[in-house]
Amino acid sequence: MVYSVLRLRKVSTFGISRVLQVDKGSLWGFNLEPESKEFLRLGFFTRDYKNSSGSPKYDFTGTGTTTKFDFTDLTCPHTWYPIARRKKRKVILHVGPTNSGKTYNALKQLEQSSSGVYCGPLRLLAWEVAKRLNKANVPCDLITGQEKELVEGAAHRAVTVEMADVTTGYDCAIIDEIQMVGCKQRGFAFTRALLGLAADELHLCGDPAVVPLIEDILKVTGDDVEVLTYERLSPLVPLKIPVQSVSDIKTGDCLVTFSRKDIYALKKKIEKARKHLCSVVYGSLPPETRTAQATRFNDDTNDFDVLVASDAIGMGLNLNISRIVFSTLQKFDGTETRDLTVSEIKQIAGRAGRFRSKFPVGEVTCLHKDDLPLLHSSLMSPSPLIERAGLFPTFDLLLRYSQAHPKHGLYKILEHFVENAKLSSNYFISNVEDMMKVAALVDELPLGLEKKYLFVVSPVDINDEISGHGFTQFAETFAKSGVVRLKEIFDVDKVKVPKTPTELKELESLHKVLDLYVWLGLRLEDSFPDREVAASQKSICNLLIEQFLEGNRLASPAYVSKSIRRRQLF
Repeated sequence: MVYSVLRLRKVSTFGISRVLQVDKGSLWGFNLEPESKEFLRLGFFTRDYKNSSGSPKYDFTGTGTTTKFDFTDLTCPHTWYPIARRKKRKVILHVGPTNSGKTYNALKQLEQSSSGVYCGPLRLLAWEVAKRLNKANVPCDLITGQEKELVEGAAHRAVTVEMADVTTGYDCAIIDEIQMVGCKQRGFAFTRALLGLAADELHLCGDPAVVPLIEDILKVTGDDVEVLTYERLSPLVPLKIPVQSVSDIKTGDCLVTFSRKDIYALKKKIEKARKHLCSVVYGSLPPETRTAQATRFNDDTNDFDVLVASDAIGMGLNLNISRIVFSTLQKFDGTETRDLTVSEIKQIAGRAGRFRSKFPVGEVTCLHKDDLPLLHSSLMSPSPLIERAGLFPTFDLLLRYSQAHPKHGLYKILEHFVENAKLSSNYFISNVEDMMKVAALVDELPLGLEKKYLFVVSPVDINDEISGHGFTQFAETFAKSGVVRLKEIFDVDKVKVPKTPTELKELESLHKVLDLYVWLGLRLEDSFPDREVAASQKSICNLLIEQFLEGNRLASPAYVSKSIRRRQLF
């Protein structure tokens, strides 16, 4: 039986409508499947295309002669990047543990190059590199999914890896955290940069566990490969005793846990003892807020001398941490609760004892004695080898498949590649479950493949209720009228200082909606014309989040109200 979303909505705290119930007969039709319980709550369902027929023969010549083209053959992805293949690249692998200087040395080469690009896994890292190069009088553009800051005369760029330009030639290029080629969700972006960057010198920085895979992948590209191995610059000491109580917490400590709830519980418990104030860092905080929290923790002039964080500290932030204290060595990864891997433990623990900081010797321990054996054994073990890199078909392949199957929506096209792709032993098809959820939504709209694909690769958190519904309204309004005005989606008067963790989470979700609008506005300027307004409202969200995190110390309510009124541009 086919169900659909009825246009019966209720307005959220921020004016973003939420679906109240489902009913028959409206625009949004999806197959109701048993595993879709979560999507029933959101009004999202995924189509079932399992019974579709196989690929027919196609005529690409225009002569009426049919020839079979195997779209599923992804065994030679290096051939997708002819500009890079025309170069004889020198590839230098800089590998070693956290705090070993590998990225620092690669960046020195980038500074000295006549043109270049830095590709990082996080916006924070791209920001840092752009700032560093510009400060060194090397003009550098900053290009991420949400920012485009161009500097006059720049021949260098700092970008997030998804924004890597594989059509431009460079003297030098860097891919940071190259071990992320093995990431189930984002690995394909690193593989694309690895195979596609047309640079005379390509510097890869990361974990030694990725070296055999990179060497094997690059055998077919004709590149010269050199491996430089680094040792840690400052000691990291695993302690033999746990931190047994809050009274044992000291200045410079970072307590690591893996849920928002636990982060705020630990913060409250530590601050209740009245010896320390805590900054917090976790993944769903806006990048600007994470940076502000890290800066506050690093600042000796204030009382926020303890950090409570998730594994978001593993990369992208410079932190003066004396001791890492794991509250647990287990995390829920979206599917199951499992032990941290050796690589995860080493990446997090390595953040203690930053070279040339006020804590040159790092320490690491746990809250619970039973976790110490796993901690110690992990720190003594090499990271397991990364055996395969993520891969995903180019838009050109998706388009050609669509032209041969004009009745198939984007969901079906993605599913076809995921289920039938032929791969070499070095690759796996990246997990595109969330992309397919979005594809199921946009397939119901009167949009061409290119626009559908743009929405599918947008940075929407489709599993977040507010973010998901904001996205749905953006896509639906765009398909209907071609122009999406922010004031039709977002009620500025609803924004206020959060008073509870639940309200804080809603404000973080709103920030995601605004971030998405900015992302779409950079690509569809005429259709999302309120990009500057969205950026301004993001800044207000950051201010309000910071005020909550600092216990209302950042600004008075009167100041915040005045700031909001000043920024209302509608």
